[in-house]
Amino acid sequence: MYAESIASRNTVATHLRALSQIGKPAIEIALNDDGQGAYNRTYSTSDRIEGEVSITAPSDTRFDEVSITFEGNSKVFVETLSAHASTARVDANHRFLRLNQPIPTSSYPVPRVADAGRTYKFPFTFVVPQQLVEQICSHEHENTRVHDEHLQLPPSLGDSSLAIDGEVLPDDMAPDMARISYAVKVRVVRNRESDGKPITVVEKARKIRVIPASEEHPPLSVEDGSRDWYVLRREKDLKKGVFKGKLGRLTVEAAQPRSLRLSPPKFGANAQATTMATVKLRFDPTNENTPPPKLGTLVGKLKVHTFFSTKPMKVIPCKEDAYSFGRAVYSTAVPLSSRCIESVRWEQHGTSDEDRRDSCLSTLTSTTNTSSSTSSSRSSISKHGVFHTAEIIVPVTLPKSKTFPPTFHSCLVSRVYVLDLSLSTQAPSNSISNSALTLKIPIQISAAGNVSHSQQAESDAYGADEFFNPRSVAPPTADLLMTSPSVLRPRQPGDEGEESGSATTPQLPAFMAANAGSAGARPQPPPGYSFFAGASQGVPVRIPSPVGVSPGCG
Repeated sequence: MYAESIASRNTVATHLRALSQIGKPAIEIALNDDGQGAYNRTYSTSDRIEGEVSITAPSDTRFDEVSITFEGNSKVFVETLSAHASTARVDANHRFLRLNQPIPTSSYPVPRVADAGRTYKFPFTFVVPQQLVEQICSHEHENTRVHDEHLQLPPSLGDSSLAIDGEVLPDDMAPDMARISYAVKVRVVRNRESDGKPITVVEKARKIRVIPASEEHPPLSVEDGSRDWYVLRREKDLKKGVFKGKLGRLTVEAAQPRSLRLSPPKFGANAQATTMATVKLRFDPTNENTPPPKLGTLVGKLKVHTFFSTKPMKVIPCKEDAYSFGRAVYSTAVPLSSRCIESVRWEQHGTSDEDRRDSCLSTLTSTTNTSSSTSSSRSSISKHGVFHTAEIIVPVTLPKSKTFPPTFHSCLVSRVYVLDLSLSTQAPSNSISNSALTLKIPIQISAAGNVSHSQQAESDAYGADEFFNPRSVAPPTADLLMTSPSVLRPRQPGDEGEESGSATTPQLPAFMAANAGSAGARPQPPPGYSFFAGASQGVPVRIPSPVGVSPGCG
């Protein structure tokens, strides 16, 4: 019933929009990448978005301007309790990107009237920027890292209407309350005669999917306040049975793995992002003859958290403040793998002090509740000093059934990921249940761009060098003129290498040969050079090509 009501509502809205467009000019937005599939329409940092806008009016229509822009918007709404109603909805919109396509005056008809039945075409080109301008994020921040994160281009999120050409994009696990979208927008504007106020005659938008390139950040510092959100270390006492004492203490820990690196969008969704997580185990038995526990299974899943707020976020969001006024978080989980780890081999260590120091405790510097776990672990080591260690390499691969936008933090929306690993051990008797320890490890998803960093850096450096390269308009030095006499005059008898009585045919370069035979013809300068007006000896001067603007020239 709910789905039917939504479908009927969308049908009515579409019909009303169609009726409102009757008699207005028709706008078509075509991309040069049309017909290449949904994934090939995904753009990344420094990609060029090229296409053409076609406008056809059913009747003569006066207008003043055609506006073509590339825009990025965030839309968020949060439903809260209200004293006057059961729920109250608070909306927030943030346009973080707007690029304008300049249209020359010569492209418009004179006068500014679109003739009936005639199609006017306007090409456009946009480049996906590397980051946003400073003015986009002008609110308060607790530190500079938050501001830097908010200036990065966020990925498209939560827009299911991007499914085109019969290809449906997998779910990106975003709630209906948060959306980030990009579009090429076209507006036909006419100035009102009474006061000159611009009025939009007709407008249309073409949505575009953007997954900007993002780099892996340093490992997250897990603080004590996030002990329920991230858990990098777990310890548990294993029992022999009910009222039978303890077998020993099992410690499980892991560090944040390398990021899951998404392949460039031009390669589509064929390549899967993969990384490796290392889980370290240590068992301290109460008796040196007690064997280590038998391991059972290791179940992995990826938890997906989407934070959204109607007010700009001052900090990197976490679970503790996710449910304050105007904020919320939407969480879901994606199963990854479940593997049997019974064959993992334990390694026994002796009683030497060196062994104790090397593998006594975690080498992690940012575990939760580190000091208390360290002291309890030390006290649990038996006097005999025997302990066992093991290591499990866990491959982590993103499934193709979902779409995983890169980790990002914007002013209104954030997306973070947590790797959930649950390790179980087999109980020594049927009188007690199997034990399980769960780690919650922060993990990042980064994305590669269609243009590599080396290519982008080389292009930027070349452009900068070309712009700031000094250009000289001074005449060539005397040394150059003396060493290159044939450039300015024909060779004469008596010159070095010229025998007396030989022919006086000028030995001219190819670019001067055309005028060599004409009497009184003035020798032509080399390419890129020109003679000073009135120069008695015809000194050539190099005229630089008009590339860029030299510094200091106005």
